[in-house]
Amino acid sequence: MGIYKERFAGRAAVITGGASGLGLKTAKRIVAEGGRVALWDRNADSLAEAGREVGAIFIQALDVSDHEAVKQAATQARDALGKIDILVASAGITGATVPVVEFPVESWLQVIAVNLTGLFYCCREIAPIMIENGYGRIVNIASVAGKEGNPNASAYSASKAGVIGFTKSLGKELATSGVLVNCITPATFESAILEQLPKSQIDYMRSKIPMGRLGEAAENAALVCWLASDECSFSTAATFDISGGRTTY
Repeated sequence: MGIYKERFAGRAAVITGGASGLGLKTAKRIVAEGGRVALWDRNADSLAEAGREVGAIFIQALDVSDHEAVKQAATQARDALGKIDILVASAGITGATVPVVEFPVESWLQVIAVNLTGLFYCCREIAPIMIENGYGRIVNIASVAGKEGNPNASAYSASKAGVIGFTKSLGKELATSGVLVNCITPATFESAILEQLPKSQIDYMRSKIPMGRLGEAAENAALVCWLASDECSFSTAATFDISGGRTTY
């Protein structure tokens, strides 16, 4: 993937789920292209290593489903970075892989809390910082599952459908503020999150992709970085597909 050396010069980003996968790939690109980053992740050990690897200005181990922790981290990140121009909300979990009639209530609540409510907390606390500065780019990570629904993944599918609807709502609310809000809907891509899934589920999802392969985190990071940049200037409240041809809308 090409690097635009100064695309993020002077820009400061908060990236959730920043210790691995898409979050880490995005952080590396933003730094390589002149920006500064703060990384949030619940895995403290991986986060510390990722922070050193990318030269993060600020790292915070937290669960995004903890509103008070997110609120404090937003203030601390703003103080450390001087401002927040970009939020990439990529923290997420898969939950159980079973039919709805067998789905553990605890797993359902946890998936919704992290993937949807936690994303709401991050946007709620960071958007005002952007509004005050008259500039911002929010990129929420949804999923093709939010469009089509994956069997045996009801909580994940529902949470990601919620991310799509939330993004459209927030984007319309902020359309004249200088803060643009978009989301991407990837098909399954190579990431640590796959470790939470049985091979049968991964094989099913691969079989639905016309290109015949899983995506790559770097491919998704390239799209995220465009949406997070000044180049994205007339797209908001929108959903950007990156699914190898899987989705039809």
